[in-house]
This record gives sequence, C-alpha cells and structure tokens, in this order.
Amino acid sequence: MSHFAKVEDGIVTQVIVAEQDFIDTQDGTWVQTSYNTRGGKHYAPDSNEEDSGTPLRKNYAGISYIYDSVKDAFYTPQPYASWTLNDDTCQWEAPVAYPDDDKRYRWDEDTTAWVEVTE
Repeated sequence: MSHFAKVEDGIVTQVIVAEQDFIDTQDGTWVQTSYNTRGGKHYAPDSNEEDSGTPLRKNYAGISYIYDSVKDAFYTPQPYASWTLNDDTCQWEAPVAYPDDDKRYRWDEDTTAWVEVTE
C-alpha cells in the first residue's frame, strides 16, 4: 500500500493509504506521496535517520498543502510573507536563521525577527 493525495486546483484535499488499482478507479487527480520524505530526503520509518530510500515529491503531503506540478513537489502554504521557498527542499525559510542557543523562539513578522519565548 502507498499514500496518495487528492489534489484539487493545486491544493491537497485528502490523503489516503491505498493500492494503485483502487486509485486508478477514483475520480480526480491523485498523486502518490511518501510518508518518509521530508525536505527532499528519505528517512527510515519512525526515525530522523536519512536512509538510502528514494525521496518522493520533496515532502509528505498534508491537507491544505500545495502540490506544484512543475516542481513535482508538495509543500505547506507560506507561513509568513517574508519567508521564501527553498527550491531544493520545498520548505519555507525565514529571512533570519533560527537561533542556535537551545532557547525557544517564535517568529515575529512585524519585526522579521525571532523573539524568545519566556513563558
């Protein structure tokens, strides 16, 4: 069995697990997606360890995700106007890197900066 995303007007409306034979009988556009693909890399099941599997369509599809048929990739809607899509990973990137100091931060779009969460 495989995962498939139903795509309507470039937006994922449903994700199911099914056999290709079943998908072939369904109306609409269905695109296979891989539960183990993130950022254009394939990971071992239930792991953060990259493995030798073939990544499929940059990211696992989710409801409301965008399917770009030109890139042949799934990605989330843009979270903030200042963020840009990385063409290699099809993941959104802030204009400023997330701080690497083991503290928690949230993005502030008004200042386009990471703000420490102190609560």
